Amino acid sequence: MGLDMLFGTWQAALTALIVALTLAALLFVQRAPDMVMIGGVVVLLAVGVITPDEALRGMSNEGMITVAALFVVAAAVERTGALASLVDRALGRPTSLAAAQLRTMVAPGVLSAFVNNTPVVALMVPAIRDWAKKNRLSVSKLLMPMNAAVVLGGLCSLIGTSTNVVVSGLVAGKRGQPLGMFDITWLGVPLFAAGLVYLITASKFLLKDRRPPMSTSDDPRRYTLEMVVEPGSPLAGRTIEAAGLRHLHGLFLMEIDRNGHVIAAVAPTERLQAGDRLVFVGVIDSVIELQKIRGLRPATDQVFKLDDPRSERVLVEAVVSPSCPLVGRTIREGRFRSTYGAVVIAVARDGERLEMKIGNIVLQPGDTLLVEAGPNFLDRQRSNRHFYLVSEVTGSTPPRHDKAWIACTVLAAMVLAAALELVPMVAAALVAACAVVALRCISSTEARRAIEWESLLLIAASFGLARAMEKTGLAEAVAHSTIAAAGDQPHLVLAALYVVTMLFTELMSNNAAAVLTFPIAWQTAADLGVNPMPFIMAMTVAASCGFATPMGYQTNLMIYGPGGYKFSDYMRFGGPLNLLVMAITIALAPLIWPFRP
Repeated sequence: MGLDMLFGTWQAALTALIVALTLAALLFVQRAPDMVMIGGVVVLLAVGVITPDEALRGMSNEGMITVAALFVVAAAVERTGALASLVDRALGRPTSLAAAQLRTMVAPGVLSAFVNNTPVVALMVPAIRDWAKKNRLSVSKLLMPMNAAVVLGGLCSLIGTSTNVVVSGLVAGKRGQPLGMFDITWLGVPLFAAGLVYLITASKFLLKDRRPPMSTSDDPRRYTLEMVVEPGSPLAGRTIEAAGLRHLHGLFLMEIDRNGHVIAAVAPTERLQAGDRLVFVGVIDSVIELQKIRGLRPATDQVFKLDDPRSERVLVEAVVSPSCPLVGRTIREGRFRSTYGAVVIAVARDGERLEMKIGNIVLQPGDTLLVEAGPNFLDRQRSNRHFYLVSEVTGSTPPRHDKAWIACTVLAAMVLAAALELVPMVAAALVAACAVVALRCISSTEARRAIEWESLLLIAASFGLARAMEKTGLAEAVAHSTIAAAGDQPHLVLAALYVVTMLFTELMSNNAAAVLTFPIAWQTAADLGVNPMPFIMAMTVAASCGFATPMGYQTNLMIYGPGGYKFSDYMRFGGPLNLLVMAITIALAPLIWPFRP
């Protein structure tokens, strides 16, 4: 077949060239993927293939707006500490990477069969990220397998993905009856089971560890920190092991001061009591984790005398200079809070273990102080000669535990409203995002920071490329040409249809791919005189299972930044999974729904 017959017009040929160059740049050029995609859309706009309205339509797409709102909701649940405690109990402490992967895949995958998979992934990303950090696991080894399991789990019922619902509506328009709730389950369950086996096995060889070369244990600073078990704390009566105070990486519980009696060698079976003062030595990341544990607070009572609410404070590292007037004096004698409007909660000194209470430490030049302060402390002290360096510790704001029940209620209401189709998913997500900000589960500044803007721009730009493929007839020409090449053999046509749908879903939205290929699949089955259901089910699976590019599914983009992935990671790990799902679908679909019943 000649190029003129395939492409039809110069616009289609140019679109094919730009799409190919964009994908090549994503694979081989070290540039921000959102900028590469936007560049492709800008070229198509400049040559007149698409209009400004078509180029920018992705910015108002429901899928993109839904993802943005879900980032805020998930951040609010994380910010209140509700997510961390729930995940710690559900996932526990794995003995191996494979065990960790299985725990992060099975439950979310099963849940996604009954809840739209986008909020499932939005909720799991921050939870798994923190859980992986606490258990010294690579988050890049967990997020992509989890995401794939959620997508495959969504194929186990009609309401698992929006694609299933869209296809069901299209089927109803053709035969007057939609798909049943569990029609696709006969195909979805084997795919989910086979997918789990692949994900655990292949991740050892095909998925790279994207952790930075320096680990937290390489940090030479060892802070001495004193924490107290609050009255009514959920930790009271629990052992050190059960309280999770034994497994924080880079942290050592030096002693417990219990009513003046010092327990120096703390056994993991030692039970905590309200009022216990725990002295820790550890790296900054572990100190931050301690701050987030409900029922623990810095032992100094000075934190209650700060003006700002604790939920709005930050941790700041400040290095003492020789000109600091407190040098040579203890922290208690120097009245640090009165002088600087902040409270010292930990001290690090040349990697030494300072075996004394915080208030009794005599400050020396070069000491690194970890202070709890209000948001204005940085601006006030950044140029102060009393400190060599003043910098905020990222992610150190104490959780708003008192708001946890509110965030969980909002989340449950959002999921329930969307699952029962009381309102569209985008409306439920937007209302939930506004609610968690209005109810102060998360501040407006934190909400803005929670949104992965790179992922959203990538989603928006992908709609511009997809529109160009549809408008120029390139997508339809590729579909008809591929299916025509398969001849009149139903199995070959089924494979060709799957390949075309899979290609489209990798380059455009999954719903767009389904809508584009559905009439082709139905008409092809009619021309062959066979049952259309194996074609429809194969097309539905292919439209949802785009694992080889970040654009293949919107949840693929939600893990892109948090997992530290590159475009090539999707090709290397997701490409074989695409082929596995394709092979199983082509083999089983005609058996479950015979061509000639």
